[in-house]
Amino acid sequence: MSKTIPRRALVMPTEAENRKIRRAAKADPDAILLTDTQLKAMVPLTSIRGRPKSANKKLSVSVRYSPEVLRYFRSTGAGWQSRMDGVLQDYVAKQGARRES
Repeated sequence: MSKTIPRRALVMPTEAENRKIRRAAKADPDAILLTDTQLKAMVPLTSIRGRPKSANKKLSVSVRYSPEVLRYFRSTGAGWQSRMDGVLQDYVAKQGARRES
């Protein structure tokens, strides 16, 4: 189970603080202003967070396997479920080839 990290409340600056921040930014000789094109291309961070959506979505199911099968795949280390999926995909591909013959 994943651990949830409590989110900190976002505290927005007051208008006076905002003016002070803007003045400091404009006075900074190293600051580079963004173009209108760059500003339009920006997206909120929340829209790009997390794992990218997969084109090949997998389904969650409950399956019972023999202890020997699970012991073997788990002993192969991290990624054992993906390797198990690969073995099953190979089997399905071979069965499909047999049916077409």
